Amino acid sequence: MDNVRIDKWLWAARFFKTRSLATDAVDTGKVRLDGERIKPARTVKLEDKLAIDNGAETWEVRVLRISDVRGGAPVARTLYEETQESVSKRENDAEARKLYREPGTTIKGRPTKRDRRAISKAGE
Repeated sequence: MDNVRIDKWLWAARFFKTRSLATDAVDTGKVRLDGERIKPARTVKLEDKLAIDNGAETWEVRVLRISDVRGGAPVARTLYEETQESVSKRENDAEARKLYREPGTTIKGRPTKRDRRAISKAGE
């Protein structure tokens, strides 16, 4: 299994829920190979270094195995190895989110007049 598209690998490694989300992320430049933008049809090779922004977190990984089949999470974790810098950065970001929550993250949809006042008051 040498010829696997990058979008299919990202989906199999569980960085994205669907292949179309993975394709969109590659198209918009949220997935980079050695700092360069790539196309969704590019094939993944062993030892490729990928920078992946899936919206919630940013990952820097090295490809260890190639698969086009989406398995369970323990299997997906064997497909890549996260760099130490990426692990520490994600931990720091998670800690920062715990300490300072964005105002308005608890509000779903369009804020009411009361919600807008609370947001404005939190920003002062």
